Amino acid sequence: MSRKQELISEMLDMQKKFIAYEQSGEFNAEDYYVGEWKAYRERYQELATEVREIASTEANFWK
Repeated sequence: MSRKQELISEMLDMQKKFIAYEQSGEFNAEDYYVGEWKAYRERYQELATEVREIASTEANFWK
């Protein structure tokens, strides 16, 4: 599996986890923005940034 596929797979797993959390009725905006979900959001952003950079390189967009 390529690095991009691994990152996307991790992102999809994270999305499933968040959807389950959101639908559980336990969603708390404070936890999401400054609590335990803050690290989750930061990790997701890191993954998205890396996927975007890989895709841009593959497409030679920045050259």
